[in-house]
Amino acid sequence: MRRALVIAPNWIGDALMAQPLFSRLVKLHPRIQIDALAPTWVAPVLERMPEIRDVYATDLGHGKLQLLRRWQLAGDLRAERYDAAYVLPNSLKSALIPWLANVPLRIGYTGENRYGMLNVRHANPPKDERPPMVRHYAALAYAPGATVPDDLPMPRLESDPNEAARVSARFNLDTRVPLLVFCPGAEYGPAKRWPPEHFAALAKMVGQSFPYTQIVALGSPKDAPLAQAIADRAPNVRNLCGQTALGEACALISRANAVVTNDSGLMHVAAALRRPLVALYGSTDPRHTPPLSELAKVQWLHLECSPCFARECPLGHLNCLRELSPEQVFGDLRGMLLGQR
Repeated sequence: MRRALVIAPNWIGDALMAQPLFSRLVKLHPRIQIDALAPTWVAPVLERMPEIRDVYATDLGHGKLQLLRRWQLAGDLRAERYDAAYVLPNSLKSALIPWLANVPLRIGYTGENRYGMLNVRHANPPKDERPPMVRHYAALAYAPGATVPDDLPMPRLESDPNEAARVSARFNLDTRVPLLVFCPGAEYGPAKRWPPEHFAALAKMVGQSFPYTQIVALGSPKDAPLAQAIADRAPNVRNLCGQTALGEACALISRANAVVTNDSGLMHVAAALRRPLVALYGSTDPRHTPPLSELAKVQWLHLECSPCFARECPLGHLNCLRELSPEQVFGDLRGMLLGQR
């Protein structure tokens, strides 16, 4: 196999969980060239993966068919003569482009009954038997039903210190003092978001014990109101949500002394950049999508009602996150900041 095309997931975290698949493909096929087709909001993450040569950033909307646009993209890719395509999303429409582009091997999970679109199909595991996402994706490097080795690498992103310095200068951040990043958002829904008042209380603890630490909140424009609610309670927090492109957020995280984050795409970015982080879990399960880094600490109360995997708390109290105290999180964070002095 010489050339492979990856149809990337629509979520940042999932794209990072797929990186060990790319690493394994390079190990199995040392001369392979891997390109990726990815949504614009995921492309900057793939661009930082050493195994990926080129990334085609697409304007395809999540959940939209856009058949004409897919036909056009397939026409552009047909001339590239890919030997194989790895279709990571489970949707029928995600398999259309490699099928229309006449890629000989089209590999993926059966998903939405994609029997005609894929010709190397892996069976979808039952929901209660799903392996961790890294193993789920890495299985596509092997024949359907084959055993996946245990020695899978952790996701890793490359960082450029010069880029981090430029982005820091753009936002007037002092590179001589510690940087703490808060990631208060979670695209999936409120049941994954630690309350803003808890982030604010944590920021005050940091301000008292580590007064020279800069704290910035990073995330999408949708996260800006959450971050502003934190900043209104804790003036030592600077709200940069919606002001940075994803690549710039990656650059700032790459030089962070520590990160406090909900279970989100930026959590996986911080883990892949090997930054010390405290990951906060409520409605989701860290056994399935953990931050894959030896520098990560997970805070999860594991209440009887958690994980529920709901977008909003079905019981209306969000105790899985409200009862996770700032003092408990500071216990982990304090050690990280002390270790970075």
